[in-house]
Amino acid sequence: MPYLDFQANAVLTAAQVNDYLMDQAVMTFADAAERTTALPTPIEGMVSYTKDDNAVQVYNGTDWVAIDTQASQLADLVTDATTARTLTSADAGKTILFTSATAVVATVDLSTDFPVGARVDIIADGAGALTVTASGATIAGAATSTTSGSFTIGAQYSAATLLCVATDSYRLIGNVAVV
Repeated sequence: MPYLDFQANAVLTAAQVNDYLMDQAVMTFADAAERTTALPTPIEGMVSYTKDDNAVQVYNGTDWVAIDTQASQLADLVTDATTARTLTSADAGKTILFTSATAVVATVDLSTDFPVGARVDIIADGAGALTVTASGATIAGAATSTTSGSFTIGAQYSAATLLCVATDSYRLIGNVAVV
């Protein structure tokens, strides 16, 4: 439907409300669960915004998929001062700044569960050495493939990207070395 310039006191038909308002609106929900409850049978082309993760998504006929926006990109930077983190599907698409002054281990296991094509950027922002460890999932990098080995990210301010290439299979790309 084209753009409609609403006029004062004009009568809108049910079809116009559906075409101009309902089908062309961005629906806002607290989270994906609330959206699923409100829209048990979404229609291809629907667009939603979820407040909990600042995500704008479109329903492609099968799944809700992200629309890349500057706002969602800005929300993807995570600072982590801990010394241990198991990466999860919630980390997909994010950049994690590990800021600990002591050694840090980021673990990739069978529960990491990134969708194929998803990635996480890992930055050694603190003075502590940053190690990425495989625990069941396969990580390949620096001419090595392992399900139980480790890789180090270079010195402070070095970075790497973990990319999911198949179910439970990842590539570690960047300033990495086998431990």
